[in-house]
Amino acid sequence: MTIQAVLAPVFVQVALIFALLLWMGRVRFAEVRAGTVEPGDVGLGQRNWPARAQQAANAFSNQFELPVLFLVLVPLAILTKKADLLFVVLSWVFVATRVVHAGVYITTNHIPHRFRAYLAGFVALAAMWIVFAVRIVLAPAGI
Repeated sequence: MTIQAVLAPVFVQVALIFALLLWMGRVRFAEVRAGTVEPGDVGLGQRNWPARAQQAANAFSNQFELPVLFLVLVPLAILTKKADLLFVVLSWVFVATRVVHAGVYITTNHIPHRFRAYLAGFVALAAMWIVFAVRIVLAPAGI
């Protein structure tokens, strides 16, 4: 696989993180401007934000849970030359589920839909790690 093909899902995942950061900031500033929250009430990170602002914050924060395992795996797969078509397809599946998960989180926050997206992403990522680990363990000795 080309490096561009392997890294394209990473770029989308990173873009999602930045988009959620900007969305969270926009929603939080709107809440402060509207007077629904006082800066002193949330100045130390307290969870006193209105629900919409907390949803945005949770969606952003969630990108530093499962996606961290994805962002660690990609350079390992590149370094060990284990990033093939299966790896790229599973990467796209994982990132697509993260986009869906975040979209549900910041809109309807319908927990069954959000959980299904999360579970699908978990399965794709677990498969990526299992395939990678098996390929490393079964590879001939030497790097």
